[in-house]
Amino acid sequence: MSHNSFGHLFRVTTWGESHGPALGCVVDGCPPGIPLTEADIQADLDRRRPGTSRFVTQRQEADAVRILSGVFDDDRTGGPVTTGAPISLMIENTDQRSKDYSEIRDRWRPGHADYTYDAKYGVRDYRGGGRSSARETAARVAAGAVARKVLGAGISVRGALVQIGPHAIDRANWNWDHVGDNPFFAPDPAIVPVWEEFLDATRKAGSSTGALVELVASGVPAGWGAPVYGKLDSDLASAAMSINAAKAVEIGAGMASVALSGETNADEMRMGTDGRPVFLSNNNGGVLGGISTGQDVVMRIAIKPTSSILNLVRSLDRDGTEVDLRTKGRHDPCVGIRAVPVAEAMVACVLADHMLRHRGQTGR
Repeated sequence: MSHNSFGHLFRVTTWGESHGPALGCVVDGCPPGIPLTEADIQADLDRRRPGTSRFVTQRQEADAVRILSGVFDDDRTGGPVTTGAPISLMIENTDQRSKDYSEIRDRWRPGHADYTYDAKYGVRDYRGGGRSSARETAARVAAGAVARKVLGAGISVRGALVQIGPHAIDRANWNWDHVGDNPFFAPDPAIVPVWEEFLDATRKAGSSTGALVELVASGVPAGWGAPVYGKLDSDLASAAMSINAAKAVEIGAGMASVALSGETNADEMRMGTDGRPVFLSNNNGGVLGGISTGQDVVMRIAIKPTSSILNLVRSLDRDGTEVDLRTKGRHDPCVGIRAVPVAEAMVACVLADHMLRHRGQTGR
């Protein structure tokens, strides 16, 4: 199976399956001398960890990360620091229930990658989806924590959930400080009880729903990204679409830009008091010509409803027989909730890669 790596200079390869003994990643290209501990990585993993509320899967995984290589600590380094060697990270699986999936061994779950994996490889790990499971994203979050250390404190990558099903936030209530105070990563306190009621009803009905994740990267300097096939926004979109259940990506105004006039969409400029350009809007999401403008990089990712549901759905088995099936096991009624830290990680990895690529080409 190919294409398990992404990035150029900051390169991440993930490995492992949902119900295997462990999963993890190898981060290659991390510069030396960067302080890095397991605690630095664990903080991000805890935000993605399953079983943290009734609104996500009840699979109980500690998601405890181990650093296996690429970090060294002695009296000269003043603490654990990266060496420049590949950083190998491992997360053990401790709460698999493979028997929950025995009935779909030879059946294809609609909306999943079951049929396509069989069509491509002729074999698939049906236990929780194997390699196609969202469990793989734990490794991405671990890699993203390393990427944040590479980017440094001057660049922040933050994510929030702005819509679940038909219920969107009121942007007038946006408060980043509230994102960590509720199980939905919601920036609008008023939407939380609405989402609670909606998801409780969705779960009780044996169904699922989709969500919209918004990402904002602040502190990105002007100049990152490269024409024509190394555009920052194209790499961000590619990374976002690699996330399980992602079906659409917007940069800046995105689809809404279709209804804007040229004057409104133009992101007009004036000279700031510090001698640097000031943009009067950010409809292009902080990227022009594939290169960062110095504004916030803004993107949104649409996450489809969880395909594993308790209600009967029509499908086929590997012999072509028509079947009706329901998916047993523990699943998120809205997988978009835990997609927030995953999306943050992917943005951080792309930015770290472009930072190193920019430095390599321009020397700054």
